[in-house]
Amino acid sequence: MQRAVAGYACGAVAGYAADAVFADPRRGHPVAAFGRAATALERALWRDHRGAGALHTALAVGAVAAGAALLERGAGPARRAANAALATWTVLGGTSLTREARTIGGHLTAGDLTAARERLPHLCGRDPSGLDEQQIARAVVESVAENTADAVVNALVWGALAGSPGLLAFRAVNTLDAMVGHKSPRYRRFGWAAARLDDVAGWPGARLTALLAVAAAEDRGRAWRIWRRDGSAHPSPNAGQAESAFAGALGVRLGGTLQYGTRVEHRPVLGAEQRPVAVGDIERACQLSRRIGLLALGATVVARALWKGRR
Repeated sequence: MQRAVAGYACGAVAGYAADAVFADPRRGHPVAAFGRAATALERALWRDHRGAGALHTALAVGAVAAGAALLERGAGPARRAANAALATWTVLGGTSLTREARTIGGHLTAGDLTAARERLPHLCGRDPSGLDEQQIARAVVESVAENTADAVVNALVWGALAGSPGLLAFRAVNTLDAMVGHKSPRYRRFGWAAARLDDVAGWPGARLTALLAVAAAEDRGRAWRIWRRDGSAHPSPNAGQAESAFAGALGVRLGGTLQYGTRVEHRPVLGAEQRPVAVGDIERACQLSRRIGLLALGATVVARALWKGRR
């Protein structure tokens, strides 16, 4: 048991380091392959019905989890470590996240608003055409906060709970939600199961992200206060946890009116008494994200070791 725990821990640390150094593979990314397979399955199963969407979700996520579990079956510590390293590198997106954010921040710093608008869709789904410098900076900081939970912390949490199968299954759930979990006419019913499963899977990591943001903040009291007061005001059960904690940790105001294509959302303001986001806060958000990632890696590896040790 101790060798198996050590194997996962070494693999998770190695995978985290690989993401930090190499980021996402530019070609042949397994997540892209999963997306193509899920799209092909959607073409075969699509009906404007929740049941069809639930079957699509179960088959897509189940296939990933079952395949990963088969690779773990009978594996020794070295193979488990290799599986964990590859799975962790595959699912983490922290380095790509901060690189995109910094690219947009660089365009804003250089005064190139057009380039910043063109780059924003690489990071989030908002319509950038009418956004000014401050609004783009706010969108970037909010995306860094939300995706720190989704692309880093939640994946590590599920790795701690279920090893490599947990890592890969969470990424499948999160990817499927991005594909079909939105409220368009085509996916309002078909994507319901994927969206709800993503909410459930994202629950623990979102709250751990908020706790770690408080721990990593310069003013922990402010971060705690804003998180506890505003975390549940967001329409998403998970996104508001990370965003409110980031707002408190950075001392900025997040939330408000957003536009996704033709759809406009008026969200509650998080940290309403604080100043608006400035361009310089993008780098601060990236640094906070990296600190949270390292804390999450340590916390989840230790938690898995303690849990397995007790068993």
